[in-house]
Amino acid sequence: MTKTLGIIGGGQLGMMLTEAAKKMPEYISDVIVLDPTPKCPAARVGAKQIIADFKDKNAIVELSLQSDLITYEIESGDSKVLESLHGEVSINPSPSTLKIIQDKFLQKQFLRQNNIPVAEFDAIESLEDLERKIIQYQYPALLKARRDAYDGRGNFKIEDHSQIHAAYQQFSGRDTMIEKFVDFKMEVSVIAARNIHGEIATYPLVENIHKNNILEITIAPARVDSKISAEADRIAKKTMDVLHGAGVFGIEMFVTKDDKVLVNEIAPRVHNSGHHTLQSSKTSQFEQHLRAILGLPLGSTNLKHTTIMCNILGPSDFFGKYKPISLEQKDGVYLKMYHKDEAKPQRKLGHFNVVDEHDTKDVEKLLEKTRQIKNSIRFIQN
Repeated sequence: MTKTLGIIGGGQLGMMLTEAAKKMPEYISDVIVLDPTPKCPAARVGAKQIIADFKDKNAIVELSLQSDLITYEIESGDSKVLESLHGEVSINPSPSTLKIIQDKFLQKQFLRQNNIPVAEFDAIESLEDLERKIIQYQYPALLKARRDAYDGRGNFKIEDHSQIHAAYQQFSGRDTMIEKFVDFKMEVSVIAARNIHGEIATYPLVENIHKNNILEITIAPARVDSKISAEADRIAKKTMDVLHGAGVFGIEMFVTKDDKVLVNEIAPRVHNSGHHTLQSSKTSQFEQHLRAILGLPLGSTNLKHTTIMCNILGPSDFFGKYKPISLEQKDGVYLKMYHKDEAKPQRKLGHFNVVDEHDTKDVEKLLEKTRQIKNSIRFIQN
């Protein structure tokens, strides 16, 4: 019997989940997304849409009434409402896991309690509390908003005493935490999956390059030695073992200067650094997520080809409608646009994958090709 899939969020991740669901008609008959933007990306590729805020209680209840199973592509759903519906409809990852991950302080507490390595951190109760604790953490240190922050937008790097007040004021009225600044040599991540029967699978470790706190490039596999890859994989599997519920998770990590691996953050959903799997792997992260929440055996996570993913972001000086982006069709280049009509600075509008289909293993050449393609992209007013 086929099922109706409900997704909280209909952005690019919801769009690619919808596309994956359309390729599994023997299991999923319909997709419904809850998203505040009319004609959101997921709706553009065939999903039905409930137009409402992600935290709208009535809309979440309505989604549950129309769905056999619910998942999310964004962490903004109301976890309390979802917890109240758990049992009436299958919800994965579990609302209790979502509740922990939505609060970065609770997330770090959970990881530390389960002996998963993280940087030092503490809650901040007041400006005076921050002034006391930062002496222990030393400079630089990070002040973070505990909730509703992504792509670095909830972080303030405090370089010296003169910035403490400004940092605290930036998050006025919001719960915050302090975290020790990690002088890392590389940002990496593991895309990991757990199905409802407890089967766990991980994709190979990838290397992430950020620009202005937003992911620019992912290199699969990461350019690290086998010991670091094995340690990151071990940590990812342990993390999946202690989390509740099923689905794909993006586990972001740091590799420190002395080759330790620390977990930075967890996303309870398919992840930007997993987009390479659309071409690099037999099973994409989107199909894997659906297999996990449906209770199907997890697919192969083996890397078929070295692959580089590059985000296409709105230029710093461009606002409004733009003509469709096109790329010169080169060997091993795959473009994916997100059906967003309007560009604005730093908005994720699409990505492209550059695949080493001839298995040259020449990452530097692949990176050069990626950057040439990126620099050739032009936004033209429509």
